[in-house]
Amino acid sequence: MAAPVLLLLRALRSPVSAASSRFSSLEPVLPPSSCVLSSGWRTPPARTLQLCPALCAGHNKWSKVKHVKGPKDEARGRMFMKFGMMIRIAVKGGSNPELNLNLAHILEQCRSKNMPKASIDAAIKSAEKAKPASQHMFEARGPGGCLLLVEVLTDNNSRTHQEIKRLLNKNGGMLSDGARHNFQRRGVVVVPGQNITTERALELAIEAGAEDVQETEDEEEKPLLQFLCDVGDLNKVRASLKELGMEVLSAGLEFVARTHAPLDEDHLDAASILIEALNDCPDVVRVWDNIQAHS
Repeated sequence: MAAPVLLLLRALRSPVSAASSRFSSLEPVLPPSSCVLSSGWRTPPARTLQLCPALCAGHNKWSKVKHVKGPKDEARGRMFMKFGMMIRIAVKGGSNPELNLNLAHILEQCRSKNMPKASIDAAIKSAEKAKPASQHMFEARGPGGCLLLVEVLTDNNSRTHQEIKRLLNKNGGMLSDGARHNFQRRGVVVVPGQNITTERALELAIEAGAEDVQETEDEEEKPLLQFLCDVGDLNKVRASLKELGMEVLSAGLEFVARTHAPLDEDHLDAASILIEALNDCPDVVRVWDNIQAHS
């Protein structure tokens, strides 16, 4: 897989006619990530946007492979259960989403996946009354040398540690200290990607203050755009994209891989089985990976 391609903003001049005058005086320098470019600016510094490997066919192929297999009702139920765990973690910061932005972002994801309001309300009330549980992150290595972060919520650390270790060993993985260094905590805002060209995606990222933009697909193979930003800029980027007329499907904090591990078909299948087994564990909230399929 080729290395990520960096596209400078001045490359936007020729494909975009109406907007080209806005970029004509830009120089290829990197401003602070908190810089938001509004429609009234004069000569702001340019932002060099990185089209990450998610734009490549390999990442889209993996996004389809790793989605939950099996009956839709079963997958939907498990997804709602995981959302409930995420709500339980977020409620530690307060049960009012107007005062707890992390909870607000998770509830937005719940609604985008059509989780019933009654289920959301029940999850919040249940989280408020739940007995204390601790949140942990396991670092692991999987088939083909891919790296995994396994986020768990548990009331029995020893039990969960042994179960995660067993699942890894059974499915070609192992615990591996240091895997987390390959991931970076980022703000991620997801919008529909239909009928949006690469040039327009870059323009939106510039105007919203995002640093990177990725193309990917959901489980129904619908195109999505993911705008990446610093953690502290998440709300600003989300609000700016909405002001620009984009429908925000979700916004939240994620672990984004710094580098990707290209896997062949056999290793992809093995990795998919491993991640599915981990997700089936009741204590697992989410699994992050740095996998990229060979095109």
